[in-house]
Amino acid sequence: MARDEATGGAAAGAGGPWIEVGRLVGGRRRGLMLVVSSPSGAGKTSLSRALLACEPELTLSVSVTTRPPRPGEVDGVDYRFVDAARFAAMVEGGELLEHAEVYGHRYGTPRRPVEEALAAGRDVLFDIDWQGVQQLRATAGEDMVAVFILPPSVAELERRLRSRAQDSEETVRYRLAQVASDVTHWPEYDYVIVNRDFETSVRGLQAVLNGERLRRQRQPGLTAFVEGLRRDARRRS
Repeated sequence: MARDEATGGAAAGAGGPWIEVGRLVGGRRRGLMLVVSSPSGAGKTSLSRALLACEPELTLSVSVTTRPPRPGEVDGVDYRFVDAARFAAMVEGGELLEHAEVYGHRYGTPRRPVEEALAAGRDVLFDIDWQGVQQLRATAGEDMVAVFILPPSVAELERRLRSRAQDSEETVRYRLAQVASDVTHWPEYDYVIVNRDFETSVRGLQAVLNGERLRRQRQPGLTAFVEGLRRDARRRS
């Protein structure tokens, strides 16, 4: 799921509005790729889970990784855990949309489930790092929108890293040392959210998703709909 922090009706969630995709102007639209990145510990995984819970028409892209599972992680749900040889074979076979090494482990996005979801008109959430975003940006074009999550302060970031109690002291220090470099990538993203308040940040992600769904190029039946309005207006005039 996360890079080290990843259909049918809908219901309101996180205190914000939602858009029922099936009620957009007619015609099957292509799904969009919503990418969320952040320095480790900034909250992107928790935010992604909250967004998925309140957006039933959003599906998660499950990354493959060579990293060993953490306590409580489920293969195929949080990640697909593979060994280095299998990962290398996936890269060689063109099975990954993007791949990168993050904190000493390899991560990648399986191509087939994403392409199938987009073609079916489903939106896909990606929890990947800036390296993956750069690779996707080169090929995804207008299919992709990227959001960068910033922590409110380095002190708060350190508190979150330590409070989750998943990493050794050495790992925590290493990740904190990477923050100065990680945050320099924010200009490469379409939107930036400073995660000061969790619920506010979730609503911000919802607003991005809903706004992108309403872009005219993502409503394939819009031209025909407007022409129908014009014909009806002429008949009534």
